[in-house]
Amino acid sequence: MSSASRKKILLKVIILGDSGVGKTSLMNQFVNRKFSNQYKATIGADFLTKELMVDDRVVTLQLWDTAGQERFQSLGVAFYRGADSCMLVYDVTQPNSFKTLDSWRDEFLIQASPRDPDNFPFVLVGNKIDLENRGVTKKRAAQWAQTKSNMPYFECSAKEAVNVEAAFMQLAKDALAQEAASDDAGASELPPAIQLQGGAGQQGGQQQSGGCSC
Repeated sequence: MSSASRKKILLKVIILGDSGVGKTSLMNQFVNRKFSNQYKATIGADFLTKELMVDDRVVTLQLWDTAGQERFQSLGVAFYRGADSCMLVYDVTQPNSFKTLDSWRDEFLIQASPRDPDNFPFVLVGNKIDLENRGVTKKRAAQWAQTKSNMPYFECSAKEAVNVEAAFMQLAKDALAQEAASDDAGASELPPAIQLQGGAGQQGGQQQSGGCSC
């Protein structure tokens, strides 16, 4: 039982949001505990992995940092496919980056085509709370998240490592819960098929037995 609960699990996490909101910085802070003030735009996509323990299970997060520039959005399909969870990021000092969250979320759901889009694990992150010139209130962001199936919302600072780990941990837990729910749904469909197979085998055996007694 213990070995089963400790089996390694790989979760693919997509980080989305406008260019410059701090997606790469959040990922680097979480994985490498590092932050750089030098901004370098991500070209296409990049990914890092981090192993962590979630509810006594070893989980490897494969974090995909996609470019926020519109000219790279056509690359999305390959990166979105197979995603287990998605982090939507905006800059609390840039209202426009908040306004585009709907289009990022809709685009993801179209490209990734998850089995249960209404319950897919998203987390909303308002980054750069260390800056003073705030342009999006916490209340406004929380209300938006609530209208999206009560999406968990975290106010973070990649620079000062505020709430970064908590946001990624929430993603991992929600993805695991969703995976367990999918497994349960799949398992509930299996018994009838097995019974049918077994029934066919038994019938075959009875015919064979009947043939021998003749």
